[in-house]
Amino acid sequence: MTENVIRNNAASRFETTVDGVLCVLDYRLDDGVLTITHTSVPDDVGGRGIAGGLVTAAFDTARREKWRVVPACSYAEAWVAKHPDYSDLVSAR
Repeated sequence: MTENVIRNNAASRFETTVDGVLCVLDYRLDDGVLTITHTSVPDDVGGRGIAGGLVTAAFDTARREKWRVVPACSYAEAWVAKHPDYSDLVSAR
């Protein structure tokens, strides 16, 4: 799913469009810390792993860029708890 996710720097979000529906992960980036503030996948396309793909793309980008990650949104926080291979990137709030 991450292959269709792009980073929209101007809007501070990762995004993908599925069946014409925009899905987003909003973030803040300050001094090498990526704070995931919100993940939104409309019900019309829910249940397909899209939110997980958005969070994976954010964490993969953070790893490449050597950033820390604060999973401030509840979805991202739950996601990282299920993916301990990314826990080394997690920073305290």
